[in-house]
This record gives sequence, C-alpha cells and structure tokens, in this order.
Amino acid sequence: MLAFNSDGLLPPGDYPLAISDLRSSLLVNGPEDVIGWDIKWRLYLVNQLEIVVSQLWTVGITEIFINGSFVEDKLHPNDIDGYFVTDLMRFATGDLHKELNSFDPGIWTWDPKSRKPYKGHTKAQLPMWHKYRVELYPHCDGIFSGILDEHGNNQQFPAAFRKTRDTFQPKGIIKIIR
Repeated sequence: MLAFNSDGLLPPGDYPLAISDLRSSLLVNGPEDVIGWDIKWRLYLVNQLEIVVSQLWTVGITEIFINGSFVEDKLHPNDIDGYFVTDLMRFATGDLHKELNSFDPGIWTWDPKSRKPYKGHTKAQLPMWHKYRVELYPHCDGIFSGILDEHGNNQQFPAAFRKTRDTFQPKGIIKIIR
C-alpha cells in the first residue's frame, strides 16, 4: 500500500503498479485528510500516461518507471516524469525513435532543439509533454540524465529519479507493470 512519509514522498523503493492500480491509488485519489487534491487532473495524467506506455509495450519496452511531482503529495502536479530501459544500440541507431514515431509522429524525440516554450513555464518542453503532459526518457548504459547529484556529478536516470533534486532525499518510484 502506498503512503507518503512526513516529507510528502514515497519511502525509498520501487512500487510496481499496473495502470488500473495507479488509477485507484493514493497518487490519484489522494490522502484522506487532504483538501484540494486534484483527482480529475491526476486521472487525466494517468490516462495520458497509459497511451504512451502502451506504445512502449508495443515495441517491447517493459521496464517503465514514473516519478516527479506526480508521486509526491503535491495537490496539482504539472506532469508525469519518468524513464524506460532500452538497449543502447537500439537507441543510438535511431531504430527506437522510428518504431515509436510510427504510432505518434514527432512525439518520440529527446532532441533539445525540439523543445518549445509553454505559457507560464520557464523550461521549454518536449513534444511528448505538449501532447500528453508526460515526459519519459530512455535509459541505457552510458547515457546520462543531465541531472546532477549533490556532488555535481551527472547521474543516470535510475539514480536521479530516486532522490529529490533540491535536497537529494531518497524517495520511492513507481514501476509500471502490465
């Protein structure tokens, strides 16, 4: 069972959840004593996530993790962030991009040049974010996230997504399962 700790985070660990379980979880329905929890928005984000995840499953990607403000006790998260595990050669050759973009042309890119501004946000966003309000990044050995740890070292996604970016507190992550 999911529960937030006193810092509003999931305790460290991987929490496997199917999309249907995610819809009925604390992350969508909120803690019982919290007023203003945006259930409708969180459910919308999960429905958007399901579209993206189904595309990944169709091309054989099965290790998918989500995190960010969606898995914290934030009343209205901006989006869902996460990563998926893939083979370096499949990513480097562009084969993965081609396969995924066959479902949703132009959405599956992580090229910084594809980022566009969004009203009210300081950070330019990827096409996937603009369409789905979900950002899932590929993780493979040798690829770093651009997210620095408390010592200034560039991290790979598994490490970067299991701690907060500001205080570097360990936190839990959701593994999406079928």
